Amino acid sequence: MLRHLPRSEDPNFLIGDNPADDAAVYRLRDDLALVQTVDFFTPIVDDPYTFGQIAAANSLSDVFAMGARPLTALNIAAFPMASLGADVLADILRGGADKAREAGVTIVGGHTVDDTEPKYGLAVTGTVDPRRMMTARGAQPGDVLVLTKPLGTGVIATALKAGAARPADVEQAVRWMTTLNRSASTAMTEADAHAATDITGFGLLGHLADLCMASGVSAHISISSIPLLPGARDYAATGHVPGGTRTNQAYVERYVQAGEDIDGVTADLLSDPQTSGGLLVALEPKNCQAFRGALSNDSLYCPVGRIDGSEDGCSLALAP
Repeated sequence: MLRHLPRSEDPNFLIGDNPADDAAVYRLRDDLALVQTVDFFTPIVDDPYTFGQIAAANSLSDVFAMGARPLTALNIAAFPMASLGADVLADILRGGADKAREAGVTIVGGHTVDDTEPKYGLAVTGTVDPRRMMTARGAQPGDVLVLTKPLGTGVIATALKAGAARPADVEQAVRWMTTLNRSASTAMTEADAHAATDITGFGLLGHLADLCMASGVSAHISISSIPLLPGARDYAATGHVPGGTRTNQAYVERYVQAGEDIDGVTADLLSDPQTSGGLLVALEPKNCQAFRGALSNDSLYCPVGRIDGSEDGCSLALAP
């Protein structure tokens, strides 16, 4: 669809016309650029305040994935005022505002429309030095791939909708979805990472495939190294799989090289659509310790694979 749209010829439009890009970057001067992104979605939890926090953290993540600093945000909301009432919307907006404040971001306005189903998110503006910005285009053979949050928010949210999720598992998923990627963003910049992306709706393999294609490389993933949320494998095994998982699998099927010992549940989790997932960072092995040391306690350090050459085109090799 996007390939039919005209491409900007503005030389200051640095990033934004590639599917692998997490946010748009527009250069103001040699050492300063604007970073802009927008994201919103329907509720994945019952509590409106928590939903607001999750949606805000998810929206801010694209800016953090660029190694940028978010500064301001606009609320975007669609809401059935007549059926749910103003108090629910106020709680959603309060959750978003509190999470934005935690990130050092000022909510400067927004727009709301009447709709039959609630939706909420942020349009975020930040800044970055374009000479140091992070993109999905710089991964190099030999790089280590590090993931900073566990997978499984999609299957847990699906189980929650079906009334099958254990409260403790939901609590853990919410904790991670409301955690900002600020620490991981700062750490990867300090460790001179080569490339990064955040793991959201296209799942781990979908976002990794985009990173590899943008960088002209392939990847090798160690399945046993991938962190999962408590209960995620159980919910996937009992059929609580989001519909987007199948779409994601169809997208990456041409790139994946998997042995017979990769079971269906594992395959589902690797394509599980994430909400406010972690960063996937590609960096030189010699810089891994610096990256790990710069992370705060709210981020994981999980090496999950490596970047390989791409003599035969992009491929994602999966091994136990």
